[in-house]
Formats: sequence, C-alpha cells, structure tokens
Amino acid sequence: MASVVDIRPAVPLIDLVDALDGVGVRRFIGASGSDESLVPGAVSVRGVTVSSEDCDDEWAFVAIGGLVRHGARFSGAARRAGANVVVTDEAGAGEAHTASGGLPVVVVDDPRAAAAVISANVYRHPASRLTTMGVTGTNGKTTTSYLMRAALRARFADPALCGTIETRIGDLSFLSSRTTAEAPVVQRFLALADEKGLGAAVVEASSHAVSLHRIDGAVLDVVGFTNLQHDHLDYYGDMETYFEAKKGLFTPERALRGVVCVDDEWGRRLAVESRIPVATVSALTDEPADWMVRDTHPDPAIGRTVFTLVDPRGQGRPVAMPILGDVNVQNTALAIVSAVQIGLDVDEAIRAVEAADQIPGRMEKVNPSPGDEPLVIVDYAHTPEALEWTLRSTRELTRGRLVIVFGTDGDRDASKREHLAQVAARGADVLWVTDENPRTEDPQRIRDALMRGVASQRPGLEGVVEIVTSRRDAVRKAILAAGAGDTVIVTGKGAEWYQEVEGVKHAYNDVDVAREVLACAPLARM
Repeated sequence: MASVVDIRPAVPLIDLVDALDGVGVRRFIGASGSDESLVPGAVSVRGVTVSSEDCDDEWAFVAIGGLVRHGARFSGAARRAGANVVVTDEAGAGEAHTASGGLPVVVVDDPRAAAAVISANVYRHPASRLTTMGVTGTNGKTTTSYLMRAALRARFADPALCGTIETRIGDLSFLSSRTTAEAPVVQRFLALADEKGLGAAVVEASSHAVSLHRIDGAVLDVVGFTNLQHDHLDYYGDMETYFEAKKGLFTPERALRGVVCVDDEWGRRLAVESRIPVATVSALTDEPADWMVRDTHPDPAIGRTVFTLVDPRGQGRPVAMPILGDVNVQNTALAIVSAVQIGLDVDEAIRAVEAADQIPGRMEKVNPSPGDEPLVIVDYAHTPEALEWTLRSTRELTRGRLVIVFGTDGDRDASKREHLAQVAARGADVLWVTDENPRTEDPQRIRDALMRGVASQRPGLEGVVEIVTSRRDAVRKAILAAGAGDTVIVTGKGAEWYQEVEGVKHAYNDVDVAREVLACAPLARM
C-alpha cells in the first residue's frame, strides 16, 4: 500500500548552508561532538523528514520534542535509514549526536519551524511553480478541497490533492493519516506534483497545520475560509485562540489572496483583519458580501439543490450543487469564487464544480436509489453546528423518519459532547448512540455524556437506543429497523478507514459497513 514514503521527487543535492537559508542556527555540532563553524561543502542533503520511518539517503532528519519523548532518540534509526545530519533544539542536541553515532547536529530554537524552511529550500519552493489553492475552517474543509480540485480541472487534467481523506498526486494515491501532513511531506507533495507536470494542487489546511508550521514555506495562490465553530478547544483553550490560528493562514507568508465566508462572526472578523486581499461570500445568511447566494432550493427534476450565485456586479448565475444538503451551499460557493480569484471565468468554474464526483464520506449516499430500503447517508458532521445543518438538510430529503447513528471522539474536546447530543435529539426522530473513536478514553464515559445531552431534550428517551457493543452493531441495527421512506444518516467518521480504540486503529469504514448491511438486509428481514 502506498504511503508518504512513496513521495520521492527527484531532487539534486543542496549544500546544507543553502538549505539552512532563513533558519536561525544557534550552533553546529560536528562529528567530534564539539561546536564547529558550518562551512559550505561540509554536508549536502537531498531530502528532509521529521520521521525516522520516512527517511532516505542524504536526508536531513529534524528531531522534534514531543509530549512524552524527544524525537532525538530516533536519530540512530534515521542514520541507519540514510540521514547524514540531524536538526534539533538544545534539549535534543546531545542525545541526537550520541544516538546517531556522531552525525553532525544543527541546533535551532524551533525544529518544527526550521523543518518547513529547510524543506522549502531543499525542494526548491515548488508552490511557486504550481497553481495552488488551500482551504481552512472548522467544517467543510474536505468538501471544499474536492470542489476546488474539480474547479481546477477546468484548466488542469489532474490537480494534486493533500487532505483529510487522501493524498493524490497523479497515479500515486493513499489514505491520509491527518488533515495536513508535516511540512517536509507537504513540500515533497508539491514538488512531486510539479515533477509530474500536474500544474496545480489543493492543500487542506487545519488550524494545527498553521500553529505547527506545516504549511510554512508555501505561498498559496488563494486560500478559502468556511466557518469557525466549537471544536479543538482541548488544544486551543478558547475560540479566540482558535480563531487566531485560522487567521494565520491569511498572511502574505502563506497566501497571495483569500476568499472568506462571512456567514458567522468569525468570518466577518477575518474579512476585516486579514493581511491579504480577500473577496467575501455570503452563502447561508443575508450578510452583505462581494458574492451572494440567493434562492437556494431543491430541484426534484434533477435531484440536486440549486442556488443563484450573484457576482459583485449583481449578475446572478444558477448553480446545481454536485453534493447533497443546504450545508454544502457554503462549500460550493467558496470553491467557485476561489477559482475565479485565480483567473477562471465564473461560468467555467461553475461548470467544472457541477461536474464534481461524489465526495467520500460527505453527505455520501450509500444507496442512491433505495427503493424499498431506507436511504442511507454517511457524513462527517462531528460538531454541533455541522450536525444541526446536516440534519436539517437531510430532513428535506426524508418522507418518513429521520434516523441518526452517532457518537463522538475520545481524547478530544469533551465540552461539545452534550451539546452535540442535544442537536441530535432535536433534529432526528430515532437516535442510535454508539462509539466513534474512543482512543484511550472509556467508551462508556463518552456515551454517558451523550446520553445526558439526549435526556435533557427527551427525558423519557423515546426513540433512543444506546449500543454498547460496537459501532458496526449500531449501523446494522439502525438500518434493519428502518423502512422505505426513512433516512438513516451515520455521522462523525465520514470516509475514515479506521476506528481507534486504546491506541490501535482497527480497519473500519461506515460506508463499507452500511453497504454490507444493505446487501444482506433482505435475508435478515426474512
């Protein structure tokens, strides 16, 4: 199976002195273990990594301090894989030199920040040779990134994509392990896209990616902002700090121009505080903006939601969304306007976005023509706001009962759990409460919080079932208990390929499980 270790653009050697251009070097420890002067010709590299498992010959290994242990202890493994220099901080310098068996060590203040600068230098700033788009926001990033890629296909046959679901560079494709890869992988991704002649790339940018310097060194042509909602407060502490992280993408160091949805207060603030020129979009509210969405409604004749996109001159154009749900009006409009900002004609961008393929795990119909079965949809909605939007959109598609299968993550922001469950209790008719990714938390403790939220809306717990065995059981029971005209929506995981329990990622996918159940449902009901 392909992975990041297969992203290997052909890069000529670069002198370490040049690779460190723009990095504040505190000192250089030579092979003897003593401080030396770093001189041209002493060391050359042709790659960068922050993982000893993703290292190659003549690469720089950047050792980063962690919560439990310092990456410097893996310097020996990095050397065996081919590393010829270690970059780290003072805390890891001694261990890096010893563990690596005497590799030269470059000592810097912030290895993460240095990794981004060094990578951009080693891979010769590939973003400058591509047409690039990026997107951030709490909800809608993945959907928007796929729609941006669809828009770019009006000009480029096969734009590269780096995001939550997958990394795709021409014929190289693999499932992603995080929304935004580490800085060396992002730079290699862009370099390989350039090497393959793809011409364009889309990067999905999380707030963590901004905070942890993963996208430093790549100035994108346009970046979009969807929304800011209750999430990741376990990391950021409060919404203001979370917002500042998102805002960090809208700087000259990371983008040339931006497109900002102003449907929430955070978007309106960003439009004012952005350090780069931005175009504004109002998609879900009547907030004044450069681009406005009007007359959103389902069109039964074509089976799509349609809306009118009004440009800054007041001219409206119809758009037939390629993905279900009013919630995705924002994502669709953002992708179209972002494409216009990099030079596409608006009608050209609309046609390209309308032709987008179904997006994995985002309002994905598992059985598009259900017949005598319930309609089954899988969606990633995992915040209270996103779930409210999703249930409202799904209700419009449903003749019978709206059934939800949901849980919430362990080791993540616990403050949203009861609120999430309250939204589910208000928006759906039947609730199946189950596990999502418990990680290292007790699953029962997580479900207890959800059940408290449900009970605050339904004290008698009418139409509520808690499944304590497995998520697979919950999906199966929910589908088998539903009938024609009902809709079963399975939320929270989307296209994720795993379920993480006690630190182990077990192979699991909501779409695959739902398909299995639907295939066997006639026999199960006999």
